[in-house]
Amino acid sequence: MAEFFRSEAFQEAVEILKTEFPLATWETVYVTLLSTFFAIVIGLPLGVIVVAGDGGKILKIPETVLKVIDVIINILRSVPFLILMILVFPLTRLIVGTTVGTMASVVPLVIAAFPFVARLVEGSLREVNPAIIETAQSMGASPFQIITKVMLPESVPSLISNITIAITTILGFTAMSGVLGGGGLGKIAINYGYHRYKYLVMLFAVIFLVVLVQVFQSVGTHLAAKCDKRLKNRK
Repeated sequence: MAEFFRSEAFQEAVEILKTEFPLATWETVYVTLLSTFFAIVIGLPLGVIVVAGDGGKILKIPETVLKVIDVIINILRSVPFLILMILVFPLTRLIVGTTVGTMASVVPLVIAAFPFVARLVEGSLREVNPAIIETAQSMGASPFQIITKVMLPESVPSLISNITIAITTILGFTAMSGVLGGGGLGKIAINYGYHRYKYLVMLFAVIFLVVLVQVFQSVGTHLAAKCDKRLKNRK
């Protein structure tokens, strides 16, 4: 064991850990949170529209529009992320100016994540007790009030839990983006672990990714528990 820690491979891995991992970790966190933000900005309204427009109970939206949204979400969710990255190269180049690098990976990450977020939001909103919505409607609440003051507040714990799932999923996508020139820990794992056969460096990258997942999951679980009225009532 002592020989292993004194080996050239271990010393080289430690040097890479000191020099490149801090920036790579920051890039991974930054891209993950930025992509999640834009995915929520797009996916949350879509999820609300799908639920609120279902059957015209809250919003009067043409059935054709709902079906088109549903088809778009299903199509984008069914495309593997690496293939999606290649498909959106023209859009990425148009928005960012390049298809390589940390910021360039944000575009395909958002496109891959927002349909997933939309489905998670849809699932959370469908958990809201219909009786509460009917009560609000009987009191004369407008569709906007029902969505913003009833549906969304009632589903906050579930939304936080599902957004946490989305963050950890996007974090996994950032690692895959390293195959096609994305930055962060995925780039280190691919460049050193795959191309140069420095598997110890790749192992460190995997460990860092696991730690980040645990951090995001713990924070999300804590926030969801704090916002859960049922848990508060038990106390």
